[in-house]
Amino acid sequence: MLKLQNEYKINFMSIKFKSINSMDKKNNKFKINNNNAFPKLLSKEQFKYLRTAHSYHLVDPSPWPFVASLGAFMFTSGLVLFMHRYSGGWELLQSGFFMVLFVMYVWWRDVIREATLEDQHTVAVQKGLRLGMILFIVSEVMFFFAFFWAFFHSSIAPVYNIGGVWPPKAIPAMDAFTIPLTNTFFLLTSGATVTWSHHAIVARSKKQTLLSLIFTLILAILFTGLQGLEYVNAGFNISDGVYGSCFYMATGFHGFHVFVGTIALFVSFIRIIFNHFTNSHHFGFESAIWYWHFVDVVWLFLFINVYWWSNK
Repeated sequence: MLKLQNEYKINFMSIKFKSINSMDKKNNKFKINNNNAFPKLLSKEQFKYLRTAHSYHLVDPSPWPFVASLGAFMFTSGLVLFMHRYSGGWELLQSGFFMVLFVMYVWWRDVIREATLEDQHTVAVQKGLRLGMILFIVSEVMFFFAFFWAFFHSSIAPVYNIGGVWPPKAIPAMDAFTIPLTNTFFLLTSGATVTWSHHAIVARSKKQTLLSLIFTLILAILFTGLQGLEYVNAGFNISDGVYGSCFYMATGFHGFHVFVGTIALFVSFIRIIFNHFTNSHHFGFESAIWYWHFVDVVWLFLFINVYWWSNK
């Protein structure tokens, strides 16, 4: 019985389709649509792009990933050569550093163009960007985990080569309650001001957003300047045993991340001035805030362990 009903429905739908098709032919609608579609099918425009029904952004081919990897390779290679006092190491280090800065500029420029002018950042694309930023921050956590592993491996059970104590007796340790404590205050305050900025942009208060971002940038610049002053007045350098290596690698790379985060916040500051963000569509700014909070957390671990605990 069910089989007969299904066959009846199929036959009825086919008869209905044929009747509609015949009505279109009688009204010449089918003929007109067919004549308009055939030249478009053979036009050159049909072979330029693929028609897609999804909401994802298929990016154009870009040279910047290759140039970024080349700049990073030059930067790290030049850093190693410079630390081992090879000729040309400093020049290679500078070239790689400025190449990385150049790629940061042009790559961000392309992403900004895609987001604002081309309107490519749909909801699905924003979800992918958020996931990508989360994975990037997780990879940065693993990056600093290696430095903390080396630090605790050497400090918890110091070997006889360095006198069996930590820090080694020949190393004048940093006083945690001078510049490091001041930098901790600056960085934690900057975390509060950047959160203030985020709440302001959600509330659509452009003035408050810019004002709090200015405070954040000032605090970031003060932090970087004080850390440079700390390095200049330090009584040891990166080649002074395992303590110097762990100290400068951990705090130095953190300082580099502060520099990158400062640039990201400055770019967001310029984009807010030009009204690139709305209260609901501002992930470029939000990702810079995530990165800045990550920098804050890493510094807390550095201050507590590298500066305070190891020098007790």
